[in-house]
Amino acid sequence: MSAVLRPVEARLEPLGATRLEQVLQVEQRAYPHPWTRGNFLDALKSGYHARVLLAGEELLGYYVAMQGVDEVHLLNITVSPDYQRQGWGRVMLDALALWARSLGAQWLWLEVRVSNTRAIAIYEAHGYRRVGLRKNYYPAGQGQREDAVVMSLRL
Repeated sequence: MSAVLRPVEARLEPLGATRLEQVLQVEQRAYPHPWTRGNFLDALKSGYHARVLLAGEELLGYYVAMQGVDEVHLLNITVSPDYQRQGWGRVMLDALALWARSLGAQWLWLEVRVSNTRAIAIYEAHGYRRVGLRKNYYPAGQGQREDAVVMSLRL
């Protein structure tokens, strides 16, 4: 059952050590193969653009993106299971695109599991296009792997 937020102000803040435990809890609830503490710490140490979306002290979601030459690569975007289907993913995608444009990026790139049809539909509604497939990209349990759809958005 999804929690319902009354109209509140949401804000983006940099992901730092004080929010990492909250992020890890959401990550573990959201995915069968979640990022580890080490994945997040490596991203932060590398200076990646990592933001949390908050309503008060409640964590709605977060994203991590890496700046490249004329492009930004979205590495992780997650809406807390309690707040999915309320438009928060779109809010974060808009914020990411705005940040990428401010850098002069020409493209946004991402990979998504082929089985994640809901996310693919959200990305496509946001203007992303399928541009390729990465075979056996994601772990899928029991020694199996899952393909990833490569998507891009021209800014």
